[in-house]
Amino acid sequence: MSEERRDYRPAGGPPFRPAGGPPLRPGGGPRGGPVGALARPVEKAKDFKGTLKRILGYLKPHRLQLVLVFFMAVLSTVFSIFSPRVMGKATTKLFEGLMLKMEGVPGAGVDFGYILHILVLLAVLYIISAFFNYVQQIIMSGVAQKTVYDMRRDINDKLSRLPLKYFDSRTHGEILSRVTNDIDNISNTLQQSLTQLITAVVTLVGIVAMMLTISPLMTLICFIILPLSLLVTSRVAKFSQKHFIAQQQELGNLNGHVEEMYTGHRIVKAFGYERKSIQQFNAFNERLYAASWRAQFVSGIIMPLMGFIGNIGYVIVCVVGGIMVTKKSIEIGDIQAFIQYTRQFTMPIVQTANIANIIQSTVASAERVFEVIDETEEVPDHPDAAVIEAPDGNVEFQNVTFGYSEDAKLIEDMNIHVKSGQTIAIVGPTGAGKTTLVNLLMRFYEVNGGRITVDGVDIKDIRRKNLRKIFGMVLQDTWLFNGTIKDNIAYGREGATFEEIVRAAKAAYADHFIRTLPDGYNTVLNEDASNISQGQKQLLTIARAILAQPSILILDEATSSVDTRTEIHIQKAMAALMKGRTSFVIAHRLSTIRDADLILVMNNGSIVEKGSHSELLARGGVYAELYNSQFTGANVESEAV
Repeated sequence: MSEERRDYRPAGGPPFRPAGGPPLRPGGGPRGGPVGALARPVEKAKDFKGTLKRILGYLKPHRLQLVLVFFMAVLSTVFSIFSPRVMGKATTKLFEGLMLKMEGVPGAGVDFGYILHILVLLAVLYIISAFFNYVQQIIMSGVAQKTVYDMRRDINDKLSRLPLKYFDSRTHGEILSRVTNDIDNISNTLQQSLTQLITAVVTLVGIVAMMLTISPLMTLICFIILPLSLLVTSRVAKFSQKHFIAQQQELGNLNGHVEEMYTGHRIVKAFGYERKSIQQFNAFNERLYAASWRAQFVSGIIMPLMGFIGNIGYVIVCVVGGIMVTKKSIEIGDIQAFIQYTRQFTMPIVQTANIANIIQSTVASAERVFEVIDETEEVPDHPDAAVIEAPDGNVEFQNVTFGYSEDAKLIEDMNIHVKSGQTIAIVGPTGAGKTTLVNLLMRFYEVNGGRITVDGVDIKDIRRKNLRKIFGMVLQDTWLFNGTIKDNIAYGREGATFEEIVRAAKAAYADHFIRTLPDGYNTVLNEDASNISQGQKQLLTIARAILAQPSILILDEATSSVDTRTEIHIQKAMAALMKGRTSFVIAHRLSTIRDADLILVMNNGSIVEKGSHSELLARGGVYAELYNSQFTGANVESEAV
């Protein structure tokens, strides 16, 4: 599976939310329906109790509001539960009046005044119930949003303190899934499911209590029917679970294919792959249709079966109730109320089972969020860490050893001495350790052994913020954010004036193309800056570095995305920028580093050669072989043309 698809559908979590669309739910359907929730597979937490305790820790500051929510839910439910019993009184009075009138009793009739009184009472009960329910929802919304706000803040703060290796070892989709989908899942549960759970439990207890006050015998009949209903539901749900798992897998496959094809649609069109892509989509779509149909068909049996069993209980209750009315051991209004309670009896049970599943899933989401919060952070700065106010730019690697894992060392016993103002070129094949060198300099990774110094001070003894201000970076992979061109260049130095921004753009030969854009420096770059060319993106990142005026420069193939003419201009601008500054230049095109003071040739994490361009060519070693292979290839191409 490609890297893009892993980003889209991270292992162990819900599918990543596509841009502009709603979160994808397991099973492919909306959340909240009792049938789907009973049937869908639920991701379970490894430590349910521990994670639940931590969630309660976030809720602890709001315990007063939660107690208020509980009482509001109880009051709302109680007033709602009393309504059928009150309505039963009106039915009884109406029935008695009609029966007396039919028997010809003088002056007999329906007491409409009493019925009107009951109707007014019912209206008051419903209004009070709705009011308490509304207040409960308002309070709970505030608690949920504040809790999730705190969680989002904590995870965002944590991400800013995590070392680079955390992000290098995980796909972007997995991290984003935890920050977005998992947090949203927690938010929805706190705001909706928690109050629903309270209401369902109170409703169930209240209905049972009211049923017992009417007729213990008929209540017993309902309890006999209940286990049969739960048994059938659980059996069907268990059988349908495998189909929902298959549906979820096929949905992920389809989403992954769509994401791949539309991300690389230019390549698809360039190689005429449209028909094949459509065929693959149709195959995925067919499998998803088949899996979804089976899942929905099997789970769809639950409600008819529950309805059938419920109707059996309903018939028995009606028969028994009718017999009791004829024996005058119960009023007809009570039978009506009891039938209403019977209809409502299974609803809170199904709702509670549904919410129990949702809570399981929510605790699993919370556990994934807490895993990020519990990750090992960067080694903290020493309390008395140094701050280099005016760095000269002397850099030294002393017996440096490093590996991304303990059992695989990438760099061993490296020694480099760079004087202030020197230009150091780093060359070598892919995977030689060139970029690793930069990561160690910036303290994105900590060395396993030895030390790196700047102006004689160990970088471990320098505050990270101060250390990274010393360096200016221009990378091969450009990064621009959604904002104006002016803001993107100004990212290089806080508080830069517009005149300084323009001066930096001119030095990077970016001013001309910027002024040709409709809004000039106020042109807004879209999400991936696709409204300008790759070369123009690179010019903006170079302008950003020029504006920063760093003491030490790191250039990682900074001119790789510009044309030859622009590259000449950039080289001149870079020469002016690099003058008097220590510069580390990672290069693949060796023609760009001929004037470097020192060239380091790396292979397998070690420096195999070092010297000036002419010295290394005269030596006839690895560098000479790399250099000659590039230019021999270029000459062969020019002759062929």
